[in-house]
Amino acid sequence: MSVLVTGGAGYIGSVAVEQLAAAGERVVVLDNLATGHRDAVAAAAVFVEGDILDGALVERLLAGHGVDTVMHFAAFSVVGESCKNPRKYFENNVAGALSVLGAMVKTGVKHFILSSTAAVYGDPEAVPITEDMPTRPLNPYGLSKRMIEQALEWYDGAYGLRSVSLRYFNAAGATEAHGEDHDPETHLIPNVLMAADGTRESIAVFGKDYPTPDGTCIRDYIHVADLAEAHRLAMRHLRANGATDVINLGNAIGHSVLEVIEAVKRITSRDVPVACGDRRPGDAERLIAASDKARRVLGWAPTRGDIDLIVRDAWNWRQAHPRGYAH
Repeated sequence: MSVLVTGGAGYIGSVAVEQLAAAGERVVVLDNLATGHRDAVAAAAVFVEGDILDGALVERLLAGHGVDTVMHFAAFSVVGESCKNPRKYFENNVAGALSVLGAMVKTGVKHFILSSTAAVYGDPEAVPITEDMPTRPLNPYGLSKRMIEQALEWYDGAYGLRSVSLRYFNAAGATEAHGEDHDPETHLIPNVLMAADGTRESIAVFGKDYPTPDGTCIRDYIHVADLAEAHRLAMRHLRANGATDVINLGNAIGHSVLEVIEAVKRITSRDVPVACGDRRPGDAERLIAASDKARRVLGWAPTRGDIDLIVRDAWNWRQAHPRGYAH
């Protein structure tokens, strides 16, 4: 059996491929390299450059490589961009995912793992956030993921296609081989690291008047290697005839923006210039995951949750790859 990883040249997908290959799985990567990097794909994987909207190509890969599980990472994920260009997000994230699911139905592949997001919750009514809380996406990105989660419920009943939708909180960190290389970069930790090494002038802090201990927003940061491990456990769950489910992935611990900046200062021994500004519309004060279900259903628990470890791994990768994956 093989695993098809769509978006396997991207940040989280490449780490999942790394772990799958290390575990002896046969891996096929499908990526159009719109945001991914060819050099991020583990050498042991079969790489195919192509688009998930090409249903015939996906069918050939599923049938030709004996695929039994699809891990679906191929999605655009920048919230602000999704508000300015919703068409891009619905065409790729919704139509693209449905294209993959359609190919699975035609070829009889029954296991699907969705890279979903905590953005499906919108502004939560309480923290920590549990999977049974209302989903009220505030942007097209979050809505696009929620639409596929809902479709998966129907695909299970109609076609026996079982799935696990993994709702991430803030992916961060790196492995020795794989890290973040986005253009533009929108994640806090790599941006703070860029301010530390002088690649950018400063890091913007949006709002210091939230009802939190230091006045800045609090988020749940999860190491990318822990995320990848959860995908492997979700695959094991489905291969063992586990039921379709939706599961949060987080550390259940929050860190404020200023706490992240202080962690970067500790790890890098460098100053971080800060530019304070007004709150951004739509920013929730506190987003923290409840991870009890992941432990119960998948047997998963994060092992790399310390913020200094997350920052150190990201810094080490950046130091080893100052130009990202560029030669």
